[in-house]
Amino acid sequence: MPVATMKALRKMRPQRGAQLESVPIPTPGPTEVLVRVRAASICGTDLHIYGWDRWSASRIHPPLTFGHEFCGTVDKVGSEVTSVKPGDFVSAEMHVNCGHCRPCRMGQAHVCQDVKIIGIDADGCFAEFVIIPIRNIWKIDPAIPEHYAAILDPLGNAVHTVLAGEIAALNVVVTGAGPIGLMAIAVARACGSAMIFATEVNPHRRELAKKMGADDALDPNQGDVVARVLEATDGAGVDVLLEMSGNPTAIHQGFQMLRPGGRASLLGIPKDPVTFDLVNDVIFKGVTVQGIYGRKMFETWVQMTELLKHGRLNLEPLFKERLPLEKFADAFSLLESGEAGKILFYPNGSQK
Repeated sequence: MPVATMKALRKMRPQRGAQLESVPIPTPGPTEVLVRVRAASICGTDLHIYGWDRWSASRIHPPLTFGHEFCGTVDKVGSEVTSVKPGDFVSAEMHVNCGHCRPCRMGQAHVCQDVKIIGIDADGCFAEFVIIPIRNIWKIDPAIPEHYAAILDPLGNAVHTVLAGEIAALNVVVTGAGPIGLMAIAVARACGSAMIFATEVNPHRRELAKKMGADDALDPNQGDVVARVLEATDGAGVDVLLEMSGNPTAIHQGFQMLRPGGRASLLGIPKDPVTFDLVNDVIFKGVTVQGIYGRKMFETWVQMTELLKHGRLNLEPLFKERLPLEKFADAFSLLESGEAGKILFYPNGSQK
């Protein structure tokens, strides 16, 4: 009997690029779910994998189907699965925690010491079908639009970062207006922030930052942005720094904008170690510094679902390009240009 196959975007060799391949449709195990992918979004991590940078070379082991942001419908379920059924509309937490290490045992599964990531350590969602453990499946509320459901993974990063501390009625700076930084602006606005500043070198993304709810979007290459933020806050500085860029200059500027006693939540990942004035920017200012990784399982998913199903977040400025999987080269080229928000793939051609 012929083996049923599907198309999948695969990293076949340790070099730049990817290939569209025909591979067998996987069969779910007893506690797994086979999901027919409806829409998949490209993440910055996927861009690293496609370009094959130093991080990719150290982490990715071809051949691999990559991609980890998606939504779809349940196609088949394993013999022990009872919480979802074929036809259910779902997304998934793509970090698969071990459940046994000390952080997992202490309710901190998002920083699991032995985490495996679907799309990085196992075949991902740039395909017609993807296998997900049932404990990682998230059923989508009917009020949430399909294109929003496809980006719950990165939106969760933004929600986790913004809601890692107090945010209502506080002044905020978001350093780096990439897709997650832009989402963080929308989340901060929805959650009642006072003034929201964004710093970003890309003019297209600065415009998007304003559309997402920033009061001011500043070019760090034009004038003294620290002085401008301090002036706008009557010399006090912002209450909250949401660092999304991983850029050393942006990190330095963000800490200089942050008031004494403020909160710095850091999500951006620098390429190299960053040095800064620990004494004057952290210790003497008494600030709280938080490393943010992934999403809290599953507190963050509950929070963003509530924001979305009640219409609190307008993410529409992020969306423009919707492409079939076959046009993956065009999609990655556009993302590398810095002129795109979130690009959606439709592996099964079911674009609405």
